[in-house]
Amino acid sequence: MSKRAAAPNATASGALWKKLALVAVVGFAVLLAYTRFGDALTLANLAQQESQLRAFQRQHPVLVYGAAFLLYVVVTGLSLPGAAVLTLAYGWYFGLVRGVLVVSFASTAGATMAFLLSRFLFRDTIQRRFGDRLEKFDLALKREGPFYLFTLRLIPAVPFFVINAVMGLTPIPTRTFWWVSQLGMLAGTTVYVYAGASVPTLQTLADKGVNAVFTSRQLTQIVVAFTLLGVFPLAVRWLMKLVSGPKWQGPLQPAAQTDGTNNKITEGACS
Repeated sequence: MSKRAAAPNATASGALWKKLALVAVVGFAVLLAYTRFGDALTLANLAQQESQLRAFQRQHPVLVYGAAFLLYVVVTGLSLPGAAVLTLAYGWYFGLVRGVLVVSFASTAGATMAFLLSRFLFRDTIQRRFGDRLEKFDLALKREGPFYLFTLRLIPAVPFFVINAVMGLTPIPTRTFWWVSQLGMLAGTTVYVYAGASVPTLQTLADKGVNAVFTSRQLTQIVVAFTLLGVFPLAVRWLMKLVSGPKWQGPLQPAAQTDGTNNKITEGACS
């Protein structure tokens, strides 16, 4: 085997081992976090330490905010259960405004971490196997990926971790993923933090959860409202394509213009 042929094989083998090592580290971290802190991150357990949590916040405010932020990033970045519980607890612990700030930026950081993990582990494999079939799909996502990401973030029925993993397989830039997720998750974050901030004690949250603030009917209305808010832009796009026909290609790529003789006028062309 020539040196030129051996070099790509060595590079591919090295990349594979790096990915396997990362999978092992992440898997160990998930297992350790779940076994050590899985039971601790429940409202019932936190409610038993309510007075200690308040006292610790008064004594070490900077440490509390830093630890709370890091904990939320780890939980969401590794797709561990407990993010909803933490959101409610942070609302009670920090109040509405500070709670929204902590949860909003921490959830986006965690989502970006999960996004990058998915991209590093699986993107190259998917691209090598389905590259030709995905070419048009990738071009569409480069143009309209932020629109679809924002829409998905508004729909509660689409799981948080699924969006992160799937978007990691697309060509959407990391910076775009971050700021679109930040905006798209803000409304849902505010609702949950508000629920936590509206109850006087953690025990109330432990006993009733979000129902301590919203009735079942109100919760259903909120979910439906967010779903409609997310689906509405997609419905408008579909309707515009249906009415305008195949020439309509979306707001970011208008249909080609003609000069009246069925000849396309290219951008920058001179008569």
